[in-house]
Amino acid sequence: MTPLSRRGLLTAGAGAGAALAVGPLAFPAAASGSRGPFGRFGSPAARLTDRTLYVHPGGLGDHTTVQAAVTAASGPGGTLVIAPGTYRETVAVSVARTGMTWIGASENPRDVVVVYDNASGTPRPGGGTYGTSGSATTTVQADGFTARWITFANDFLRAEHPGIKDTQAVALKVQGDRSAFLHCRFLGHQDTLYADSRSLGSVARQYFAHCHVEGDVDFVFGRARAVFEHCHFRTLLRTDLASAPHGFVFAPSTAGAQPYGFLASRCRVTSEAPDGYYKLARPWVPSSDTTAWPSLVVRDSVLGPGIDAVAPYANMRDAHPWQAQRFAEYRNTGPGAEITVPANRPQLTAAEARTVTRATYLGDWSPRR
Repeated sequence: MTPLSRRGLLTAGAGAGAALAVGPLAFPAAASGSRGPFGRFGSPAARLTDRTLYVHPGGLGDHTTVQAAVTAASGPGGTLVIAPGTYRETVAVSVARTGMTWIGASENPRDVVVVYDNASGTPRPGGGTYGTSGSATTTVQADGFTARWITFANDFLRAEHPGIKDTQAVALKVQGDRSAFLHCRFLGHQDTLYADSRSLGSVARQYFAHCHVEGDVDFVFGRARAVFEHCHFRTLLRTDLASAPHGFVFAPSTAGAQPYGFLASRCRVTSEAPDGYYKLARPWVPSSDTTAWPSLVVRDSVLGPGIDAVAPYANMRDAHPWQAQRFAEYRNTGPGAEITVPANRPQLTAAEARTVTRATYLGDWSPRR
């Protein structure tokens, strides 16, 4: 089996491409500059606050791994300033670590990378496999989590593990309410970004702004109430498949009782694959919640030619057709947004669109404050 794709190392929100790596991800670390490895965010000798911890892979901070710093930051409101480097580890932010903030010290998400390579079918040391949730490089369960200028990645490659059939490989699973990701990158293939909640009945409001997300199959999925603004979704080339579709951008699994699911506003979708090889979305109705009613609105966004304009939606299971879900678009442009078969592209009215906003989805939480 040949490698599935190349991964573009792109700055979140920027139009210019950077170096491309074939196969496993290569993560360059920028020079720290005259201000030291922690930039303008202090140092262990001059802390921003007494709740600020510094992470440096070479030992110039309080901790050399992100997980060690998370564990040390007991109680609410801790801040991690993370120096440039590749942190090959899995990280878990438990429910108790509320109000935590991670800052990429260089203010460039390409420089600070948290990465691992577990997949759903990867064998666990103690027996069994990890499963989709267990494959996550980073898992955030706590409320009030904020990350700035961080790359979350899972560099599992199907071609390197032909014996593994369950190839879901999550870069980030986030379950907390009031979770914000600003100028971050999420890199993977299948199931890259798992925007979820801690339980079926809980509300998890999540906000992603000026982020870059890439993958192939269902690479933005889950039941969170998630708003994506000014984000770039990049679909990857799959050389193991001879024909379309190569995958799906969104796979929401919104609980039936929840009024809102995913909202992508003023975003763009580009592709490495041939024109029309990707679907915009398909609904995920998991076996654990057969009453799910997936919700997705994509509005005021630019959809490149990689999206199948004739049939942009598909079924995951025929028992739950996409037409029965809450899928809609509004004022999208680009070749992938062309309305050639109106029945295949449900559109909001102007009146409906006025209620489909960041403020409506996030309620009394303002992540920009």
